[in-house]
Amino acid sequence: MEVKIINKSHHPLPQYATPQSAGMDLRANIEKPITLEPLARVLVPTGLFMALPAGYEAQVRPRSGLAIKKGVTVLNTPGTIDADYRGEVCVILVNLSNEPFVINDGERIAQMVIARHEQPTLIEVEVLDETERGAGGFGHTGV
Repeated sequence: MEVKIINKSHHPLPQYATPQSAGMDLRANIEKPITLEPLARVLVPTGLFMALPAGYEAQVRPRSGLAIKKGVTVLNTPGTIDADYRGEVCVILVNLSNEPFVINDGERIAQMVIARHEQPTLIEVEVLDETERGAGGFGHTGV
């Protein structure tokens, strides 16, 4: 699969860190550092614009190292980029720590996973088939 991408940033295109990586790192493309205060959120531009093939989406996900070390994560995770979106890819970051976090230009702020999806036809019914689980959820199977 090929994805057409315009790179208006001054950073290299996203790439996979290892041959079996699922996500590509996204970098901040900003003119000056952004200080993200505790519990604050910010929309960070990447300078990337892309055209995904029909039937695919890009999922913007947190970087685990940034989350565990700094308490910074993607707020609407995963953020979905639809195949017909042509605007700039931006990342909504939130600081869940007690310390300010400085976002620098070129910093790896999130990862992007390209995934296939389908659009099912919804069929309205009055009842659903029975299963052993039924309506049990939210921890119903115990600890």
